[in-house]
Amino acid sequence: MKELIVVFIGSGLGGLSRFALGRWVDNWHTQPFPFGTFVVNLLACFLFGFIVGLADTKQILPPTAKLFMTVGFCGGFSTFSSFSSEALSLFQSNYNFALLLYVVGSVVLCITATFGGMLLAERM
Repeated sequence: MKELIVVFIGSGLGGLSRFALGRWVDNWHTQPFPFGTFVVNLLACFLFGFIVGLADTKQILPPTAKLFMTVGFCGGFSTFSSFSSEALSLFQSNYNFALLLYVVGSVVLCITATFGGMLLAERM
């Protein structure tokens, strides 16, 4: 039961953070490119990698804290459903170059960010 509560609280905080940061980033431009979700997902992947690196390599986080931050916060903070919806919207609006940049950039940069977060944590 404790794990469920930890994930519930982390997810709520992550979702609120995603909403606020995504909206803030989107207010800085008028382009059809979904920068808010893009930035949020990159940051979530970096944080996820960093937390896993700290927890697994340095072993300085208890399992409950790792669960709160990865499954809870990062899971609530990142959003594959918004990514999919925005990619579909770019496709339907015929923004093919933006669609290609968004999809390929998201996958490549998110994997790179996760790996970068893990490397940073391991070197601390």
